[in-house]
Amino acid sequence: MSFIVAMDGPAGTGKGTITKLVAQKLGLVNIDTGATYRCVTLAMLRENVGLEQEDKIKEILEKSKIELKNENGKQLVFLNGEDVSKQIRSQKVNELVSQVSSLKFVRYKMVDFQRKLAEDKDIIMEGRDIGTYVFPNADVKIYLDATAEERARRRQRQNEENGIESTYKEVLANIIKRDENDKNKEMGALKIADDAIVVDGTYDSIEQNTQKVIDIINEKKNNKNVGARDIVSNNQEQTTTVGSDLSQKNINQPTSNNVGGGLDQPTNENNTQKDTSSTEPILKKVQREIIRTILWLIYKIIYRVKVIGKENVPQNEAFILCGNHVEFIKVPIIELFTTGRRRVFFMAKIELLKNPLFKWLAYLFDVIPVKRGKKDLNAIKQSLKVIQQGHILGIFPEGTRNKTNKPIKAKTGTAYMALRTGSKVLPVGIKTTKHKKVIVNIGKPLDYSKAKTKNPEKELLEQTTKQIMDEIIMLTETAN
Repeated sequence: MSFIVAMDGPAGTGKGTITKLVAQKLGLVNIDTGATYRCVTLAMLRENVGLEQEDKIKEILEKSKIELKNENGKQLVFLNGEDVSKQIRSQKVNELVSQVSSLKFVRYKMVDFQRKLAEDKDIIMEGRDIGTYVFPNADVKIYLDATAEERARRRQRQNEENGIESTYKEVLANIIKRDENDKNKEMGALKIADDAIVVDGTYDSIEQNTQKVIDIINEKKNNKNVGARDIVSNNQEQTTTVGSDLSQKNINQPTSNNVGGGLDQPTNENNTQKDTSSTEPILKKVQREIIRTILWLIYKIIYRVKVIGKENVPQNEAFILCGNHVEFIKVPIIELFTTGRRRVFFMAKIELLKNPLFKWLAYLFDVIPVKRGKKDLNAIKQSLKVIQQGHILGIFPEGTRNKTNKPIKAKTGTAYMALRTGSKVLPVGIKTTKHKKVIVNIGKPLDYSKAKTKNPEKELLEQTTKQIMDEIIMLTETAN
């Protein structure tokens, strides 16, 4: 199991230097997230690619190989095999990097890269939103701060040591501009996590601030085992409201509102697929398979369904199936042509069950009814149990049927489930062509295992929802 220290704060606070010193003294792996964005920025400058040239930036992301190496106690940054440790700290990179890191597709790529770097390691990672977005479940969260003037003086000394030409006035102006950009970003805004410890390093030396951080980490490490035992023994789990459809106060309350009736077995902690079909009535299984076969043939003949990306579907593990909410008659397509024979437990508004036919179908296909606009604890508990037992949870983030190929505002329920369980989300775009042919475009799974948290903050929920919807929109638009 890994131990993660998240170090956030504005530019010039000495985060990089302190992080390196802490890593050396405590034996942690130091991951400089800012260096990854600086590498992308440097590559753009070298190829004269502007911020508006999205396709070319994506090409750079695909072909760039970024490596962080420790040599003789010093971290070096390599871009496509070249040591660019000094080049990425140039004034030109400083002026552009904040805007580059604000590009959503750059951010998604880098965050995935950063999470992979941290797998199964004891790490310390510094950046702007490590504790609020990259690792919201970090063991230790520290926010290092200092005045803009002091940060400018430090950055100027650093530039002089590295042979980078600049003046104090230029550096101060850049620091102030950078602060404004970082605090007002649409994604990854500079923000103090609710459970972060703030360290004001304005009047203390690097050595003093380093010792403060070490003391905080050691104290957290000493308390970790005790805290873990407390969590295990506490049967009352508290979470926050995530939107009009999904919220909870105590997910351990008893429930009897499961229309499908297939979720009463013990929890499977590892999220691996578990066969619960034997507990179902035989008649129900037979009826479901007959309906599935009939619907599959109808859709295949009438809509000539074409499937793209079937190889992206996870096998033998739990995940969240997530697509654009097409007109009602086409809703079953996402299950019939995506998951093979595996069961999908879809969430649907309880109003649908007023219709006797829909209520019967909901029973056959294990639909989880949701009371919209209310705190539906039963729906949350059932949904979490679906994931814990290794099944597939189906959610339409838009929350209501969308008869067009254009997206509508999404709710945060999908993001909450993904972050709460650390599950993969399989994005699917469904598109109807002008010739009435239906195309199902299955994307690559979005892995939220490293972002798992019991109480995701509002900003994290909104950012994750946006990432999921952006993938669905892209898949829908590119379905051909």
